[in-house]
Amino acid sequence: MNRTNLVAALLASGCLAGGCVSTATFEKVERQRDSRIAALEKEYAALEQQKSTLEDNLHTLKDRFAALEQTRLATEQRAGSLQQENAALVAASRRQQQQYDALVQGLSSEVAKGQLQVRQYKNMLSVDLAEQVFFDSGRANLKAEGKNVLKKVGDALKGYENKIIRVVGHTDNVPVSKSLQATFPSNWELSVARATNVVRFLQEVGVPPERMVASGRSEYDPVASNDTPEGRQKNRRIEIMLIDKNLVNEMTGKGN
Repeated sequence: MNRTNLVAALLASGCLAGGCVSTATFEKVERQRDSRIAALEKEYAALEQQKSTLEDNLHTLKDRFAALEQTRLATEQRAGSLQQENAALVAASRRQQQQYDALVQGLSSEVAKGQLQVRQYKNMLSVDLAEQVFFDSGRANLKAEGKNVLKKVGDALKGYENKIIRVVGHTDNVPVSKSLQATFPSNWELSVARATNVVRFLQEVGVPPERMVASGRSEYDPVASNDTPEGRQKNRRIEIMLIDKNLVNEMTGKGN
């Protein structure tokens, strides 16, 4: 019996020793497993964060794309509008050139004689009438020769229904003679009277009065020096300006 108990005790001791080694190994495996799970959970959380960031970036990119698409459409519309505006400007420029050519052609003989001058600006035409053809010195009554020329000018102006006709009187800087100062105290009154008589005559030959404006600038808008007879002669003139109605309406506020 003692021998048997000794063997059993030895076997039991060996089993216990074997069980202690298995437990340590198991605990080590568990620790490794827990560490791996923690690492995987951390990696998963990082991936989730990255996914959320990418989704936010995607929404931002979609918003930017939508904004860029709106900008593109607006730019295309603006480009189309600019093309239409450019086409309208080209057409208006052609019409104005045609008007200028027609006016010059209609008054070509008077231009050739030096009785008047036709000039073209960006949005207006101007007919400058030589004073000596239309008025005696210091006088505002139209001469017969001037009326004949002015009638032809009036006939040419009737067709410009889209224009306001501004008639401006100009003088040199020589004061009105004392014998005439009772009628025209200064060149202001003389320049205005001449412009007014031109407007009245144009109305008589059929130019609508509501399209005309009369004014005087006296000696204060010279085109040449008043120091020479030739310069003073150029300054003594009647200027007839054809101005677009739309421009006049903008300046006067009638377009609002």
